[in-house]
Amino acid sequence: MHGFIATTDQDWFDFLSARPDLDEVNFWAPSGKAGLASLAPGSPFLFKLKSPHHAVGGFGFLGPVTAVPMSLAWEAFGEKNGAPDLRTMAARIWKYRGRFDQNVPGRVAGIEPFVGCRTILQPVFLRREDWIPAPRDWSPNIVQGKTCDLESGEGRRVWEACVAASQALGVDLPRERVREAPAAGDRYGKEQVYRPRLGQGAFRLAVTDAYGRACAVTGEHSLPVLDSAHIQPFASGGPHEVANGLLLRADLHRLYDKGYVTVTPDHEFRVSGALRDEYANGRVYYDLEAGLRARGTILLPHDQRFHPDRERLAWHRDLVFRGA
Repeated sequence: MHGFIATTDQDWFDFLSARPDLDEVNFWAPSGKAGLASLAPGSPFLFKLKSPHHAVGGFGFLGPVTAVPMSLAWEAFGEKNGAPDLRTMAARIWKYRGRFDQNVPGRVAGIEPFVGCRTILQPVFLRREDWIPAPRDWSPNIVQGKTCDLESGEGRRVWEACVAASQALGVDLPRERVREAPAAGDRYGKEQVYRPRLGQGAFRLAVTDAYGRACAVTGEHSLPVLDSAHIQPFASGGPHEVANGLLLRADLHRLYDKGYVTVTPDHEFRVSGALRDEYANGRVYYDLEAGLRARGTILLPHDQRFHPDRERLAWHRDLVFRGA
């Protein structure tokens, strides 16, 4: 089993460790390059504090990894970005970006920078007396962190101490283990050693990327107007899972939640006559439905595992949609 031991900003750590019961946090990368392609989702991600502490103060499990505009990262995670407001987060990002060369995307005045989002699920922040000495072989030249074998040597010592400390806090870890054969080109093979639950922010990013950052109905690519919609709302028992999501333009998301539009279990887009009856309007949406009838289905993720769940689509059609 491999994990990542990440050099951690002290302000980020202090802010989040003072907030109990977090289901996710965003361990952002200021350069806009999230990396970690060699690690499978669910891999342990450890927070290694800088000098003078030189200790591991917590950990979580790797969720969706992507890069998005800074404002979208704030919309998705809010204070779970480790800052009280967007202005503070931006100041930290630009502080770190100032150390990079002039060719880093976002250096142009007025252009919003992209930040790398490493979603860390079910984070655990240890009490200071439980902090774990960092690996003895840790090089002072390591800037961002490194991938480590957690089943041998110093990596094993640190990880076992993390598990023991979490148990002392009464934290249940998502221990389900699944091992897959390594794919060609994978450095370590695909190890899904834990199955942490997605939070709201991770759900939003995962759905956005699953749909190729395009509205499932219109094909719109402008990120500021795209929403990750739950098919069955979380409050009604729907999980934060990609198969319970649709990427929709903001106006369609609102109409979907109110039952004026739906997506059928056959992935067809439908508009309720109630939109016309109640508001004497909605022509643009009826025209959109007609166009999609000619084309067939909505746009679907390339990965069939992320296709919208047919049973939940039927739930929305039968219980939320206002009829034909």
